[in-house]
Amino acid sequence: MSFTVAVIGRPNVGKSTLFNRLTGKRHAIVDNTPGVTRDRREGDASIADLDFTLIDTAGLDDSADDSLEARMHAQTELAIKDADLALFMIDARAGVTPLDKHFAGWLHKHSIPVILLANKCEGGAGESGLLEAYSLGLGDPVAFSAEHGQGLDGLYDALAPFSPATATGEAEETEEAEETEETVEQDWRARPLQLAIVGRPNVGKSTMVNALLGEDRMLTGPEAGITRDSISISWTYKDRAIRLIDTAGLRRKARIEEKLEELSVGDTLNAIRFAEVVVLVLDGSMGLEKQDLSIARLVVEEGRALVLAINKWDAVKDKKKAMRGIQDRLRTSLPQVRGVPAVTCSGLKGRGLEKLLAAVLEVHETWNRRVETGALNRWLEAMTAAHPPPVAKGRRIKLRYMTQAKARPPTFILFASRSDALPEAYRRYLVGGLRDDFGFPAVPIRIHIRTGKNPYAKGRK
Repeated sequence: MSFTVAVIGRPNVGKSTLFNRLTGKRHAIVDNTPGVTRDRREGDASIADLDFTLIDTAGLDDSADDSLEARMHAQTELAIKDADLALFMIDARAGVTPLDKHFAGWLHKHSIPVILLANKCEGGAGESGLLEAYSLGLGDPVAFSAEHGQGLDGLYDALAPFSPATATGEAEETEEAEETEETVEQDWRARPLQLAIVGRPNVGKSTMVNALLGEDRMLTGPEAGITRDSISISWTYKDRAIRLIDTAGLRRKARIEEKLEELSVGDTLNAIRFAEVVVLVLDGSMGLEKQDLSIARLVVEEGRALVLAINKWDAVKDKKKAMRGIQDRLRTSLPQVRGVPAVTCSGLKGRGLEKLLAAVLEVHETWNRRVETGALNRWLEAMTAAHPPPVAKGRRIKLRYMTQAKARPPTFILFASRSDALPEAYRRYLVGGLRDDFGFPAVPIRIHIRTGKNPYAKGRK
């Protein structure tokens, strides 16, 4: 069994640095700019043999209106409700501030247990702030340095009483986890589907994620660029485990000026690289723009399966004209991936999301598809008979054998007499045939050409 810990505190005290330290990965964007984190983010954390779920939250602000800061505060409130205890972090070098006192009083009104963490105590710099922390009335503060990893033993001792696991229980869970991992390796359908939601700023990605989850999990609003980190959420849809990743909006490179936005874009690109299926969200009233096509090409180049979500469809007046324009742009500007599903929907009103998820599951199945070698070579024989390879240096190129090296994405190896002489047009002919004859729409297909004979044929004396 595990328990859940929410990290809270005012902006720029080091919460995301702590999150990255305890989860062992650079999950959260870290910068000196206050208020970098806006959405709450979860991760699997550990200190020695202590395992728990950690929630990183936005910096606490005392805004009470409907501003972005107030909505960030509301997300922190939800994190508190989901957690078993709270880690209240202060900056010991800055000492106890009026905002720290304000939110210490706010925590006193909640029934959740609190551990007071005095961060930035490395080298004795925060000693005075550590002593001041006693005035908050939240018990003995733990001296810590998230950046340097100092004070982990003290944090372990503070967290250990909240762990419900016994030594016997932990051993049983370890055995079960090992068995589960073996089962997962045997069947890709048992693994969580890695699904990334990407697109330009303000096309409604976070609103769509909230509609899919059925809760206000992501911070939304009229401001463009609210989401800064890639937020990963575990979710189950019709008994299928899905790891849903909401990302920051991708702008053109020329418009990426601030360091913080560069970090956000880098986080989004990593999310695409580690995804299996990518849903590219468009604003239906604006159609498929140049930046959308640039994102789509990036997804294809990374070998990910692609689905288009045409959002805000309820606001489009001439729907036939809009869809015709999107399909035409796809055919002319993204010919390397035919058959990409374009699903109309409205994240705000929750319409069309069932169709969107059906398309996601279908392209994921295609992305994992394999073709038997025998069927593949019979197909190759028919393709070369219908349209023979060209002549190179007076001799016709011979295509001897083909096999599928892997799925995810479908990747094939073709053995030919002259690998360097086979034109790109003929390669496209083969890719189109594979797509049509074996059912590979919406996913990238890769063919690697090797020079040589059939490596699986028996040698002749």
